[in-house]
Amino acid sequence: MQSALDRRQAIMEALSDRRFETIENLMTEFDVSRSTIKRDLEILGCSVPIYTVQGNGGGIRVADGWYAGRRYLRSEQEDLLRGLMDGLQPDQQKIMQGILASFAKPKVKESKN
Repeated sequence: MQSALDRRQAIMEALSDRRFETIENLMTEFDVSRSTIKRDLEILGCSVPIYTVQGNGGGIRVADGWYAGRRYLRSEQEDLLRGLMDGLQPDQQKIMQGILASFAKPKVKESKN
């Protein structure tokens, strides 16, 4: 039996690889109840940009551009870099925009629960 921490890490990696999954598939894969998966997803949602989609074709998705193990800027770092943009030359602004596009944490869509 794997620990809750190990299971959540495995769920996070699975979502990172697959980009989309259903609660039912996660329940089967990790041999746990619906409430356990929901609790795991709620906890993961505090640090991983995941969101749910309701209805036919619904499930759990991760934000575009987010991958497990990738390092992202903290919000204060991103804010600082965005604040410095105005003082840069146009070619430097393009470079800064590339840095922000590569390392800014993806924005999460609102959950439709």
